[in-house]
Amino acid sequence: MENPSAVLHAVGDIRIEDRPVPHPGPGQVQVAVHAVGVCGSDVHYYEHGRIGTMVVEAPMVLGHEAAGVVTEVGEGVDAARLGELVALEPGLPCRHCVECRSGRYNLCPDVRFFATPPVDGAFARYVVTDADFAYHAPAGLDAAAAAMAEPVSVGVWSARKGAVAPGSRVLVTGAGPIGLICAQVARAFGAASVEISDVNEHRLAVAAALGLDATDARSGRSDEVDVLIECSGSAAALTAAVPRMARAGRIVVVGMGAEAVAIDLGLLQSRELWVTGTFRYANTYPTALELIASGAVALEPLLTGRYPLAEAERALRAAHEDPRALKAIVLPWA
Repeated sequence: MENPSAVLHAVGDIRIEDRPVPHPGPGQVQVAVHAVGVCGSDVHYYEHGRIGTMVVEAPMVLGHEAAGVVTEVGEGVDAARLGELVALEPGLPCRHCVECRSGRYNLCPDVRFFATPPVDGAFARYVVTDADFAYHAPAGLDAAAAAMAEPVSVGVWSARKGAVAPGSRVLVTGAGPIGLICAQVARAFGAASVEISDVNEHRLAVAAALGLDATDARSGRSDEVDVLIECSGSAAALTAAVPRMARAGRIVVVGMGAEAVAIDLGLLQSRELWVTGTFRYANTYPTALELIASGAVALEPLLTGRYPLAEAERALRAAHEDPRALKAIVLPWA
């Protein structure tokens, strides 16, 4: 096989197939993919075939948290980039709409995002992407670490949306991979305190080992926080945390899962709380890569499984089959 790829054909049906090797057009690069993180969205497509209105209607390659080596460049791209280790930002916006021109390219209505129907993802040996969205990985990073620039970007975006700054008191609800990353990013942004809550003892132990203030979500803790970053996707977690918000506090909703959430409007109005959702990120990759390279965001405790491409389906099932699993990595060249 020249370009083996893990293709989702139907719910629970992943097949390793040989896809054509893509070649770059003007302004593009071909990348030999060396590491791809498994995201919750990949698992959701595998288990349900859809996320909201995004439905898998034709065979689709999964995976969007990717890094690899530039192996071919298109017209207009500096040949010096050959051999460069790069982290791939998975969303390619149109660059022409109002949202793109306003700097909010994550909200571009025509964005093409890896592993979002009908766009193929990066569980493959080769992909092609725009050179501008293939970011040079700092020295010392391997492909697995560089691939984590994608989830770390979620953390950077959540901290920016919450205006986390030196002195901020931050609560992160949900100690899964994204929550653990968001908490570390908040700390790197200068937060005076970062509490992370969950009900899973193992995840809380990982959080504590990372030097975070790990709290059982059932503890009844009530001290005030300036920023809430909700990563669990639990409506109950968000509702329970709102009374802890300080005046003019910021609530950033990252986790997906709840379709509706009850919020005390009296508190929202009397404390002038700000509530915002998040949708991916924009202009975050350079910061994310620097946070990883500096060690401000520790990833090794989160990377709990590495799988060759032939075992991509095992990687997708890992979180359900092993209660201690956090983040699986697929290695297409292993």
